[in-house]
Amino acid sequence: MKRKKAVIALGGNAILTDDASAIGQQRALASSAEYLADLIEEGYELVITHGNGPQVGNLLLQQMAANSENNPAMPLDTCGAMTEGAIGYWLQNALDNALDRRRIDKKVAALVTQVEVSAKDPAFTKPSKPIGPFLTHAEAIKEAKRSKSVIFKEDAGRGWRKVVPSPLPISIRESPIIEELLEHGVVTIAAGGGGVPVVRNNENELQGIEAVIDKDFASQTLADLIDADLLIILTGVDYVYINYNKPNQLQLKDVTTTQLMAYIDQGQFAAGSMLPKVSSAILFAENNPRRKAVITSLNNLSAAIHNGDGTWISKG
Repeated sequence: MKRKKAVIALGGNAILTDDASAIGQQRALASSAEYLADLIEEGYELVITHGNGPQVGNLLLQQMAANSENNPAMPLDTCGAMTEGAIGYWLQNALDNALDRRRIDKKVAALVTQVEVSAKDPAFTKPSKPIGPFLTHAEAIKEAKRSKSVIFKEDAGRGWRKVVPSPLPISIRESPIIEELLEHGVVTIAAGGGGVPVVRNNENELQGIEAVIDKDFASQTLADLIDADLLIILTGVDYVYINYNKPNQLQLKDVTTTQLMAYIDQGQFAAGSMLPKVSSAILFAENNPRRKAVITSLNNLSAAIHNGDGTWISKG
């Protein structure tokens, strides 16, 4: 029987809780790893992606606080690679332990991933990707005055956050390596935080660029490149909703790409939170009618896989 190949995108709540320390984040990932191990035990071949918005934002603050002529702050693409490596290591360690406890003979590998974008992407003139901690309006104004180049925007009613360019992924440099790892039964962690954004320079060489790629779009691109059967996008709610947090709120269960595009036109999904998840799911389902995407929460993952809970998206 053909094993199902799935790309599963972990939301930030699977990594970062109220404790931003390394130990706190490792503890959160140890819990998340158990849900992933359930799928692996059932025979799914997994590629796991994850966000890094809070982590890369916090690292940038640490870099700027220690910035000096002798110890210059690292640029954003390098900070993205650093957090991708750190979170990848934590998750790899947590999964190794979870699989060992279950006596499942599976190897896990974390891969720092270069994601190619266009230097002409309009996102570079319109920063929109929120990173770092949530601030009050007053705190955001204070921070913006300290650094004239920093832009803050309100993020889905949860507070104000720094925003940076978020270009769309064109291709993923390491996708053939990821396919090869899957063929050898290796659980692969890749495209963490959307991957490290790189562009082609005038000599057609790859070089890093300051941006943060949305991890859901990167996950969709990777799922397409490796021909995954299923794209699982995990977030903080069990379902996608229309009229969210209103008296007429309605959860979406089985929904077509056409229906979702109509809801997007109505402005149903917040740009900083649910919109990229829904848009990524639409792209994945549209590119191949045999495939589906599901958006749900980590806690609801088992019910989604076995009982059809969550929001399932198919071409139509």
